[in-house]
Amino acid sequence: MHRVVLERFPAGSPRGSWPAEEYAAQRMREGVPVEVVMDLASDAFLVVIRQREAHSGH
Repeated sequence: MHRVVLERFPAGSPRGSWPAEEYAAQRMREGVPVEVVMDLASDAFLVVIRQREAHSGH
């Protein structure tokens, strides 16, 4: 699986605010298969979409 980042949100959002999850929920309502993951290196939440990689026939 290959992941494409749709949006980034800083991890330091105000208490009670979940912008990455809210964004992901909206995309899912639109039928986009997304998930929220934490990028520790940049201290940010990423909303990513999974896309299958094309496999070449060997």
